[in-house]
Amino acid sequence: MDDNFLRESGSRLLFHKLLVLLLFLMLAACRTAEENGSPDIPPTPPHVEPATATVEGQTQETAEPTRVEPTEPALEPTAAPTIPPELAATEPPLLPPVQPVSAIQLAPVVGGFERPTFLTHAEDGRLFVSEQVGRISVIENGQVLPPPFLDIQDQVGSEALEQGLLSFVFHPDYTQNGSFFVNYTDLNGDTVVSRFQVSAAGPNTADPLSEQIILTVDQPFGNHNGGQLQFGPDGYLYVGMGDGGSGGDPENHGQNPATLLGALLRIDVDGGSPYAVPADNPFANDSSEAGEVWAYGLRNPWRFSFDRLTGDLYLGDVGQRIWEEVNFQPAAGGGGENYGWNILEGNHCYEMANCDSAGTVLPVAEYSHDSGCSVTGGYVYRGSQYPALTGNYFFADYCSGIVWGLFRQDDGGWLQTVVLESGRTVSSFGEDMNGELYLLDHASGEVLQVQSTN
Repeated sequence: MDDNFLRESGSRLLFHKLLVLLLFLMLAACRTAEENGSPDIPPTPPHVEPATATVEGQTQETAEPTRVEPTEPALEPTAAPTIPPELAATEPPLLPPVQPVSAIQLAPVVGGFERPTFLTHAEDGRLFVSEQVGRISVIENGQVLPPPFLDIQDQVGSEALEQGLLSFVFHPDYTQNGSFFVNYTDLNGDTVVSRFQVSAAGPNTADPLSEQIILTVDQPFGNHNGGQLQFGPDGYLYVGMGDGGSGGDPENHGQNPATLLGALLRIDVDGGSPYAVPADNPFANDSSEAGEVWAYGLRNPWRFSFDRLTGDLYLGDVGQRIWEEVNFQPAAGGGGENYGWNILEGNHCYEMANCDSAGTVLPVAEYSHDSGCSVTGGYVYRGSQYPALTGNYFFADYCSGIVWGLFRQDDGGWLQTVVLESGRTVSSFGEDMNGELYLLDHASGEVLQVQSTN
């Protein structure tokens, strides 16, 4: 063998040895991978959120890209991963179902008023309370602020039980225009609805010289003056007017929409001077009737209110001898309702064994004088402090102090429940800017908050 052959043979031998060594190492690596249980698994492709595109101010979702599934199933984890508490998703709290209330309680807020008649707010944290003698005061942080917000005692006649400064309401744009409206009986006993302005000196006083009389109505007797003012969801001012007084409606105002007495009025205080009649009032185009009348057949609608959520109208109408009633008008109603007085008292014929009640709207709640003497309409609770009260309408009796809850059921029926025997002389309910409810004690001069017992 020559040297070249030996060198070539040696090289081939070395090459084969290296090849065998490489194969041995590869086989060892495969066995190690199998023993460790780490097969080569295709990763799960990441989820891609749909892209968004904006078209004329509207956000639209584009189609989500097709997801490519792995060719082999991914291994299931042996235990749930630990998620930091701050990253864990939480379910929103479940709100309690709206349901009828069986009991409430009253909590004192402040006292010292002289025959308080109404309470409301001016879209801020303050409460405003009217007194029958002719004053309106401010409650702020649980304290009555001196001096009164408005004092017009020298022009208010309040000799009779149903006369005086009876209610007031702030314009829906009060924060911009500073206007509010007052309903009182003057020194002759006639109804006056006036506009006043907040004082330039500060938000807690009004200018008594700014009065602009919007409406006056002659009152033939000293009782049944109504007195409630409320702005409806439509922005119009609603005015409750009694039938003129005495007893039994001797002048037949209740069934006569040609008069402003015995009716609920609806006027536009911004559309004319001093006001305009809304074009969609039921008698706006009938020259034989009063265009201001929205509904009639009322004896003395002392307190009414609008549900701030639905816009529905609840109206407490004081009865004559036996029956007190609460009437209801859905927000979709077009006006023109005849609530029956003096054909009906509550659901019953008045002083007749039989009567023709065709065309009248019957009340949704009533009670007899075995439980009191004079209904004080209230509000549907829409506050947040007491969720158990939500959706319940509360009203009371002036004499007995019994408070009822009225609940509209899914089938359209109404459930009326005594929720408190307060012993109070309930002249009015009131609502603050957040929908919390209050009750006024006419005799003690106290303001109390309506609360859940839960």
